[in-house]
Amino acid sequence: MILGILQARMGSSRLPGKVLKKILNRPMLALQIERIKQSELINQLIIATSSNPEDDAIESLCVDLGVECFRGSLNNVLERFYKAAEIYNPDHIVRLTGDCPLIDPEIMDQVIQFHLDNFYDYSSNTLEPSFPDGLDLEVMRFSALKTAFEKAVLPSELEHVTPYIHRRPDVFSLGNFKFQKDLSFHRWTVDEPEDYELVSWIFECLNSTHGLNFKFQDVLNLLEKHPDKFNLNQKYVRNEGMTKSLLADQEFLVI
Repeated sequence: MILGILQARMGSSRLPGKVLKKILNRPMLALQIERIKQSELINQLIIATSSNPEDDAIESLCVDLGVECFRGSLNNVLERFYKAAEIYNPDHIVRLTGDCPLIDPEIMDQVIQFHLDNFYDYSSNTLEPSFPDGLDLEVMRFSALKTAFEKAVLPSELEHVTPYIHRRPDVFSLGNFKFQKDLSFHRWTVDEPEDYELVSWIFECLNSTHGLNFKFQDVLNLLEKHPDKFNLNQKYVRNEGMTKSLLADQEFLVI
């Protein structure tokens, strides 16, 4: 069984409530869920949110959409993620995050198949980024996640779920799925107001011709025609959250 777990929460220091902000007059998270469901390889999808009262709204949306919802620790995301997976005892888990509404189901299936064909413990398209930021995908064996849950202690390992695994190539077999050229300079994630403006515009433009079935090449073609839009959010750094977590690791190790 391949289980998809989509992490989502309302709290965000840079763009509070972003996952339920409206695009095409629908919550952004609902659009992402619909795109994920186009995957042919994911057998089950569950939304993993926190037990914080502000995340009641996410659970309500899941009920409306008929999607499973698991609620757990706010700050120990690894624990929340593992406990959500434990319910299903899957063979493999696909990790997704609620700030990536443009996730492409075809790329998802390519990464999953790459992972399965090569018998990796962990695979992603982010170890050496080549896809636009916002098409991030990680796939792992449940056994690898279980080991991480039992042994991880650093703040970055607890907050970001998979660092314990991909930092240990001597323990786990790792696969990196790369595109034929480097497109990692594109920013399609939603963490800042400018990100939201860009992604909203992309959905509005492509929905009229493709509905929600557009692919990442359609987004690239659109941005090539409108280079001014590409520059909207280029001042922001990729993986800023991880940088903060690494600083927390340093403090943790000093104590």
